[in-house]
Amino acid sequence: MTTAGEPAPAAGVAALLTGSRCPACGAAFFPPRQVCSRCLGKLEEAPLSARGTVYTHTVVHQSAPAFETPYTLVYVDLPEGVRVLGQLAGEARIGMEVELEPDEQLGFRFRPVGEGS
Repeated sequence: MTTAGEPAPAAGVAALLTGSRCPACGAAFFPPRQVCSRCLGKLEEAPLSARGTVYTHTVVHQSAPAFETPYTLVYVDLPEGVRVLGQLAGEARIGMEVELEPDEQLGFRFRPVGEGS
């Protein structure tokens, strides 16, 4: 288990996202930081959960030439208390459960739980 009480990645499986956690007050951050903004304590590296819930979303219709449009961006709330911005493979709905998947171009993206493998 992680310090947040969430399951850690399976043995031999690297976390797709790594954030920071304050051992003094328990605050979590993404992207990683060095100092806690709540208590000014020194932060430790912490793996983040691969699943979360869509907080909000938008569809991008105009982007840099390297990205096919339209595509969906989502803010995802993770159980550790952090909110992460990422691209979603598929259609979004507020409150839907999503999970991380590796992406060669982006590093990671989200997909609806139960889709893909």
